[in-house]
Amino acid sequence: MYLRFKSSLIGFNPSLLFPGNLQNYYNPFNPETWIPYQLAVDTEVSLMIYNSRGKQISAQELGFKKTGDYRSREKAIYWDGRNQLGEPVTSGVYFYRLEAGDYRQIRQMVILK
Repeated sequence: MYLRFKSSLIGFNPSLLFPGNLQNYYNPFNPETWIPYQLAVDTEVSLMIYNSRGKQISAQELGFKKTGDYRSREKAIYWDGRNQLGEPVTSGVYFYRLEAGDYRQIRQMVILK
C-alpha cells in the first residue's frame, strides 16, 4: 500500500491531544528519535511511519494511554530508525502519523547517517 500526503492535520479534535507537541527530537536524527505528545483524555494511541514514497515502513500500537504529559524522553514515543523487519532505514525524509482516538496528525522527520 502506498499513500500520498503532505504534512497536515486530519480530524482535529482539540479535546484529545494538544497539537504543537508532536515534533520529534532530535530532527534530523541518527539512529533514533522520540516523539512527545500530551493527552487531554484517556484514549488509544498509535504511530505509523512512512517513507518519502508513502509506503508504511513501521507501526507501533501503543495501546490505551491515560490523560497526561508524554513529552519527557522516558514517556515519549521511541523509534529506533528500523523498519518492520528490524533493518535500519536509509537516510532521507520520513513521515510519521500519530493517532489518538479520532485525532490524527502527520509530521515530517529526517534521518541522516
